[in-house]
Amino acid sequence: MRQPAIPHTPTQTAPPRKEVTTADRLLTVDEAAERLGTGVRFIRRLITERRIRYVKLGKHVRIAESVLTAYVEERTVEPVRSMRSRYGRAA
Repeated sequence: MRQPAIPHTPTQTAPPRKEVTTADRLLTVDEAAERLGTGVRFIRRLITERRIRYVKLGKHVRIAESVLTAYVEERTVEPVRSMRSRYGRAA
């Protein structure tokens, strides 16, 4: 029997998800867009591409506050602190 060209490697495990609690408030798409300071279209695209967790209640879609908080925390970029030269930039 032939060996596969690329041996099977175990896939990386997904990071543990934050569980949505029952005390967590469910936001409408409009409220989520307002909370993130974006348009409704951006939130709908996140949902369509399954880049954010959501809850389907019949035909309505809701997003938990904790999910939005986690989304912002995951995508927050820390500034890079570098040593500044005493001489400044060369033109």
